[in-house]
Amino acid sequence: MDSTGAERLLNVVDVEATCWDRGQPPGAVSEIIEIGLTVVDLASAERLARHRILVRPARSTVSEFCTELTGLTQHEVDGGVGFAEACRLLAAEHHAGSRPWASWGDYDRNQFTRQCRNTRTPYPFGRHHTNAKAAFTEAYGLRKRPGMAQALEIAGLRLEGRHHRGEDDAWNIAALVLHLSERDAWPDATAAAANRLVGGADGTG
Repeated sequence: MDSTGAERLLNVVDVEATCWDRGQPPGAVSEIIEIGLTVVDLASAERLARHRILVRPARSTVSEFCTELTGLTQHEVDGGVGFAEACRLLAAEHHAGSRPWASWGDYDRNQFTRQCRNTRTPYPFGRHHTNAKAAFTEAYGLRKRPGMAQALEIAGLRLEGRHHRGEDDAWNIAALVLHLSERDAWPDATAAAANRLVGGADGTG
C-alpha cells in the first residue's frame, strides 16, 4: 500500500525550528530541528503512520524559549541527523519527491526552501503541496485563517499530544485533512472518492 506511486497517499509535514523570544542572536539563523510526518491514506480515510526526524542545527542553538515552546532541548537535537541527511531521508524513505504533501500554512514549505537554498541542499519535496490552513479556511467560510488548535476546535476534534511538537502537530493536521476530505472539501477529495469507489483494484491505488 505504501508505494511511491499511490496517489491516495499524502505526507502531512510539520517542522519545528530554532526560535527566540527577543530576536535572533548575532550570527544565528532559524534552523529546522524536528520534522514530523504523518502518512495519510485519503481513499481509506486513515492515518497510516507517524514519523519523526530530529535535526541537529549547525548555525544556531536551542534557546530556553524554544524549549518551553516545543519541549525540545539542545541535548536532544544534538543526537539528531544533519539537515542534508534529513532531506535525504525524506526523499529516500518517505517518498517526499513523488508523493503529494501538505502543511498547515506555508511556513514549513518556505522554511525548507530557504534552508535548502542557504545550505545548497537538494529540495526533497515535489511540487504538489497543499496549504491545509487555506483549504480549511475556505471550507468553513472563515474571514481569518485559524491556527491548528483553533481549527481542531471548530471541527470538533481534540488535540492529541503536545502542540508545537512536530510529530504531534503533523498527526493533528492529518486529522484535519481527513475531516476536510470527508466533507469533500479537500482539494484532492474528488480523486480520493474515486479511489474509494474502485478500491484500488488494480493494485496501484
